[in-house]
Amino acid sequence: MGKTIAEKILSNHSGKDAKAGDIVIADLDFMIGQDGTSGVAIDSFRKMGVKKVFDPKKIAIIIDHSSPSPNEGVSAIHKKIREFVKEQGITLYDIGCGVCHQLTPEQGHVVPGDLVIGADSHTCTYGALNVFSTGIGSTDLAAGMISGKLWFKVPETMKVIYKGKLPKGIYSKDLILNLIGKIGSDGATYMALEIEGDAIDAMSVDARFTISNMAIECGAKAGLMKADSKVLDWVKQHSKRKPNPQTADKDARYAKVVEIDVAKLEPQIAKPHAVDNTCPISEVLGTPIQQGYIGTCTNGRLEDFQIAAKILKGEKVKAGTRLIIAPASKEILLDMIKDGTYQSLLDSGAAAVTPGCGPCVGTHNGVPSDGENVISTANRNFLGRMGNRNAFIYLGSPATVAASMIEGKIADPRKYL
Repeated sequence: MGKTIAEKILSNHSGKDAKAGDIVIADLDFMIGQDGTSGVAIDSFRKMGVKKVFDPKKIAIIIDHSSPSPNEGVSAIHKKIREFVKEQGITLYDIGCGVCHQLTPEQGHVVPGDLVIGADSHTCTYGALNVFSTGIGSTDLAAGMISGKLWFKVPETMKVIYKGKLPKGIYSKDLILNLIGKIGSDGATYMALEIEGDAIDAMSVDARFTISNMAIECGAKAGLMKADSKVLDWVKQHSKRKPNPQTADKDARYAKVVEIDVAKLEPQIAKPHAVDNTCPISEVLGTPIQQGYIGTCTNGRLEDFQIAAKILKGEKVKAGTRLIIAPASKEILLDMIKDGTYQSLLDSGAAAVTPGCGPCVGTHNGVPSDGENVISTANRNFLGRMGNRNAFIYLGSPATVAASMIEGKIADPRKYL
């Protein structure tokens, strides 16, 4: 019996002929923490009684969730992180550098065939680069920093095939929201997703990141794609490391195969307060919106802002509403400035905040008021996600957010294209 991508990567890193269900101890290529989780990881590291990390070049900590610090308690955690990385020689991305899941691939830390962990649930993002990357807890991060290894239960794999050509106004965000709505938030629990099809092949690498990023929202451990020429070119531009791409064998065994014809899709919305509470946009058209948000590790890339700017060009954010934008990295911000996207969005009435996670997790920057509706490009809309349990979060693509901000209500982006 052949192997899936997940089985191959975990076999390569454990030195065993690993199949779904096996327990393996595997060597790690890279690991990350962020300021919401690294404080606990550092405390755990100290309690384990070890003086040095196994390899500082394979670890990065990113201060992105509360960036810049909103209060003295968070500032104390940031200080702890800065002192630890200086002591250990670990890479630090400080305030303003951007979001962990943009910086890790952008700065060349991961390449196809890698095994990567991160103390953040959306570490699965790098699956778009053919990386088995998965979120873990702070204590596991501490163990990884000490040993360079971690144990894994090799997951079964669900294959997802997106067939057909993307219609105008349909984007990668619509595809992943549709899948999560179909199979549910627990539809792929402890599985790896293998995502492929003509629609994926036609997408940019930026767009693919959006889909892999949200694999965790249906319970998956990883959201893996093949390393085609687009991926290999992208990686070559960002990393000096040699990739080791993995493809599934033709006779690989899958727990389930899901096929979706993208040509039949309309823009998708996830309604409050669950990511799998999805529907076609036609069911919620006209819902009043008080705030829009474009950014996050899901949709904070240059392409996302270019799409939004194209829709908003010559238009204004409707009076009485506000649009917050947060580029996923400083590099993306600079690219937006160079090509005029940043100026265009500001001219339309957008308010820009520091590259980072702030509005998405609700630590600061853009906490909505009681009873307000938010349309967001984030990956989660749980109760209280943006900092107020009495607000309501709808999820959509950058195009949907932009169109909705023009009208002050949920609007179909296709009429603006």
